[in-house]
Amino acid sequence: MPTKRKPWFHLLFIFGIWSAAVPAFGQALVPHALQLNTAQLEQQGLSLAQEATQLAQFQQYELALTRALLATQLSPKNYQAWFLLGGLYVQNNQLDKAIAALKQAQSLKPDEAAILFAMGSAYFQQEKYDSAIAVLKDGLKLKPNSPEALFDLGNAHYKLNQFPQALDNYQKAVKADAKFWPAINNIGLVKYEQGNVDAAIGQWQKALTIEKDGVEPKLAIAVALYAKGDREKALTLGESAIKSDDRYADLDFLKQNLWGTRLISDTQKFLATPRMQATIAQGSSESQSSPQRTPR
Repeated sequence: MPTKRKPWFHLLFIFGIWSAAVPAFGQALVPHALQLNTAQLEQQGLSLAQEATQLAQFQQYELALTRALLATQLSPKNYQAWFLLGGLYVQNNQLDKAIAALKQAQSLKPDEAAILFAMGSAYFQQEKYDSAIAVLKDGLKLKPNSPEALFDLGNAHYKLNQFPQALDNYQKAVKADAKFWPAINNIGLVKYEQGNVDAAIGQWQKALTIEKDGVEPKLAIAVALYAKGDREKALTLGESAIKSDDRYADLDFLKQNLWGTRLISDTQKFLATPRMQATIAQGSSESQSSPQRTPR
């Protein structure tokens, strides 16, 4: 599982909200027909938002987006509808629209941390790391012990080469959830860039005790062992990792998952070895010959 981003986790908050019954609408001192029409429109908007949430759960994002957009038009004062729309825009990489929708949600519900966390994800994907840090910190004031948000904050500091701050937030994420292995993995990334190879290996080994099939920490350990001279063990471990998920043979993919300059340089040397090249070639051949394999 890539450890760079998990922007969609913020929207899990929405999935529970829409399972509740549609609220009743009280009496108001307006003409009866107008009250009824307004209530009907509001109720239709809520129903559309519920449908959009269900479609998003099944990864039918385009259909979900259409319904969420209409939901905000019918229920413009409902912050959940705007939050859902913003999250779907993030999923579709329409980041400017995502931020606009999330800001609208925030204006309606300023004390909802999840909105700020989602906005931080959008800013991160725009590579606006300072903005991501600012809104994530605001969200953490409302919900201090969110491991995912602390992880995102650590990632934003990491991208700015602010390693002490990144390390501090990864450690807080692990303190909040001892089994949150992506943060443990990324502590290893920081340690490696700081030149503490043994500490990095220790963190990646710890991540593997939690996520036994974790390809990323497995490959990172292989690269580190190879750099230390333990080549046979490194190559065996590296072969296992690449056979499990050949995306990790792509240096660009590794960079997207926050592998730093020092680790990328050592990985490039490791992947250039004859045994790793043979493993990569075998994976490429199997990918081309298997029509049922899902493209990555």
